[in-house]
Amino acid sequence: MTSTDRPRLAVRSPADLIAAVPYLLGFHPADSVVVVAMRGRRITFAARADLPEPASEADPPARHLAGVIARQQADSATVIGYGPATRVTPAVDAVRAALAGAGLAVLDALRVTDGRWWSYLCAEPECCPPDGSPYDPGASAVPAAAVVAGQVALPDRAALVAQVAPVGGPVRVAMRRATARAERRLTDLLDQAPPADLLGGRSLRAAGVAAVRAALRRQRRGERLTDDEVGWLSLLLTHLPVRDHAWDRTDGRDADIALWTDVLRRAEPELTAAPASLLAFAAWRAGQGALAAVALERALTEHPDYTLAALLDDLLRRGVPPSELDGWPAVGEPGVVRRRERRRGRRP
Repeated sequence: MTSTDRPRLAVRSPADLIAAVPYLLGFHPADSVVVVAMRGRRITFAARADLPEPASEADPPARHLAGVIARQQADSATVIGYGPATRVTPAVDAVRAALAGAGLAVLDALRVTDGRWWSYLCAEPECCPPDGSPYDPGASAVPAAAVVAGQVALPDRAALVAQVAPVGGPVRVAMRRATARAERRLTDLLDQAPPADLLGGRSLRAAGVAAVRAALRRQRRGERLTDDEVGWLSLLLTHLPVRDHAWDRTDGRDADIALWTDVLRRAEPELTAAPASLLAFAAWRAGQGALAAVALERALTEHPDYTLAALLDDLLRRGVPPSELDGWPAVGEPGVVRRRERRRGRRP
């Protein structure tokens, strides 16, 4: 699910909408059903689900999509199915019925197959010929406007998953060694903690706060962390007060997304839960729901009981925007949430 608060793309035709969808999602969909929600004349949200298998029931994903769209306070939507007619048509029909049941007007329902599109709601051969309408994304002004706005449409979802995949080869070997050095450093830190510091908790938090602040400063200056810095930071993030300090200072900035992506990819597998969750939070705040989803998939695959990842996954699946949570501003207003949280001293 992807909020579309930041981009503003002028969509004037079905072909424009089809050209815009990859930029709303972050990748080109295939074998998917997509719902684009609108409030008035403005696109506010896009949600995607896999097409049901031929022998499966289409209603559960349809009801889920309709529920997600209804939570966005939308008043209308367009449904687009990507794939062969035998699989797209029942899925689109089910989503249309579910949206209508939720009180949402369906402006159009389209099928996109092999470079052509068809409308399920238009029977006029002049504008919707029976053999479909060819479309060329390059002929639309939408992709150019999206690129100028800094949006990216990856070739497919697999390319998005690759963005959060662990590094391999010599880089992985170097990170394994750096993490071993970090573990020895942590042992020394705890051994040297004063007797009044029970279990070294205060020393550990102080080291973690310093590591988080240094990492954020370096990333915002455009500097990449060294292997030792990543190993040390990823190890300290397993301490929840350190993780929460990082969480409190993570917004939807590009620098935050870049930092936690880098740490996630380079961290050892047993240390990925916190950076994956922090990346998901930053991406969700930035309106990049697809990136948040793949980060959470990785977190929950490797650490299925990690509470923060489960919380964010639930919010994302239900289509809850950051602005609905207590004290959290709309996407595109970084900084406000941090001031409010420090004043109130609480997290949802």
